[in-house]
Amino acid sequence: MGPSQRAAWLEELSGERGDGRVDVVVIGGGVTGAGCALDLALRGLSVALLEQRDLASGTSSRSSKLIHGGLRYLQRLEFGLVKESLTERRLLLGRLAPHLVHPVQFLYPIRRGWRERLRTGLGIALYSLMAGGGRHAHGSHRHLGARGTHQLAPGLDAGVVRGGITYWDGQTDDARLVVAIARTAAAHGARILTSTRVQELIVTDGAVRGVIAHCGETGRTFKLDADAVINATGVWTSQIEQLAERGADAPDLERTRIRASKGIHLLLPKDRIDLHCGLIVPTPPSVLFVVPWGDRWIIGTTDSDWDLDYAHPAASSADIELLLARLNSVLADPIGRDDICGVYAGLRPLVAGDAPSASEQSAKLSREHAIARVVPGLVSVAGGKYTTYRVMAADTVELALGEVEVARGRKAPKLPRHRRDAAARRTATLVTPLVGAGGYEERRRRHDEIGARVGLSRATVAHLLDRHGDQIDEVTDLVTARPDLGEPLANGHLYLRAEVTHAVRSEAALHLDDVLTRRTRLSVESWDRGVDIAADTAELMGAELGWSPETIEREVWHYQARVEAERDSQTRPDDQTADAARLGAPDIRR
Repeated sequence: MGPSQRAAWLEELSGERGDGRVDVVVIGGGVTGAGCALDLALRGLSVALLEQRDLASGTSSRSSKLIHGGLRYLQRLEFGLVKESLTERRLLLGRLAPHLVHPVQFLYPIRRGWRERLRTGLGIALYSLMAGGGRHAHGSHRHLGARGTHQLAPGLDAGVVRGGITYWDGQTDDARLVVAIARTAAAHGARILTSTRVQELIVTDGAVRGVIAHCGETGRTFKLDADAVINATGVWTSQIEQLAERGADAPDLERTRIRASKGIHLLLPKDRIDLHCGLIVPTPPSVLFVVPWGDRWIIGTTDSDWDLDYAHPAASSADIELLLARLNSVLADPIGRDDICGVYAGLRPLVAGDAPSASEQSAKLSREHAIARVVPGLVSVAGGKYTTYRVMAADTVELALGEVEVARGRKAPKLPRHRRDAAARRTATLVTPLVGAGGYEERRRRHDEIGARVGLSRATVAHLLDRHGDQIDEVTDLVTARPDLGEPLANGHLYLRAEVTHAVRSEAALHLDDVLTRRTRLSVESWDRGVDIAADTAELMGAELGWSPETIEREVWHYQARVEAERDSQTRPDDQTADAARLGAPDIRR
């Protein structure tokens, strides 16, 4: 998905060197949109995915980085959702993405005695039972007394925590998983265009039959005809649906009701909290996660309604203090703001109830996904969990295929819901490994050989394998051709300069923010938020994208302004002032 391939796709889709037509247009480059594109491509349909910013630039890069069943959903008796999530977790750990999804152990601390242990122990036992056994079960749950808990988690306050229960879940780099899904879709024929905003929906005889899109990189506006359009834009779902209301023959809409819930996360140095596993602590109305992340901890998350800017949600000082208070309630050595090296905020697109009240808490809304035929030719998907993206995509595609049949003059089959679901779950995405997965285990066995061949340390090779899987050769070949690309991109981090070049050539990175925020995580993992290496990174990208010195300077300025605005917003007392501060930095993609 490099710049030359993007140019070719743009020519095909805009009608310059093609017919400007596909079977299905997918709007939205998050995990669900990428999943839809892959599912459609594997079924043999022609598909174009259009994303107004970057892959995973919204919710799909700002999660807790967990692939999990959702232990707290058992409390709400959402057994179907938990079982479905655990099935998808097993698939990702095993067949689909073992290079990107890894097991992680969590400790649930017991603070209130035997009643809490009994109630929680039964829930975790059921969770482990529903997960099943086999190669990717990674052990069952285990009860610990005060001594065992202190050995596993010395950093917990012994006066507060009386014991604990351990269990296993999964973890991923969410943005890289989206890139892998998109690359797999592209390998099977999907066209992926980022920096491409849908401005209008083409409505013909009351049905949506394509889009008018604008490429932000070239300034080109083009018409793209299609038999159906899938709206997978998350918190922007309503905005896309409203486009169908324009025009003389605009149909009545069956609108999807979305509520945006803000969740923030903090990153702390690993040595700041003395734990040997992850941590999950119930903190009503949500839960507190402490997730191991390389040499950092990810601390999250909050749940609060958000009705301000969707593109760049801001973490306020109040949000940060709330998380620190929840974390410090169980720690022996309290964490302060000076310990925080990174902060990020994201929005969950929750599906609201039929008659939500103003006081309804977003944390209590279901994480089940909702799929609707908004108007003929337009299918929206919203809600759901990151872990179940594949099922969400499959269900959405099943409904969209009916719209394709109608557009082609054939009657769409009327299947009962349970039969549609069964058909969706038999999709080829069930057995198709994502890019990087196929030869991952073989590359792991050759770990030392790979390192010796290109002169990289064991830690660096492990880092590359867990990010690129069997595509590691794409990165190491760059180092072989140019040894300077084998140097670290930033001091104290394992990212290589070669990964910047690779991000442009193969992973659709078009702007500096794409690399420092999503292809790597230096924008939150490093104390300077990536500012110190912004110029070097821009130089590497510019060599691939043909940037002029002025363009390089502009990219660096935009990135620095973004970091300054985010730091400023995190000192503001509430959402309104934090949002205003964050919007002080202009978007590189206007």
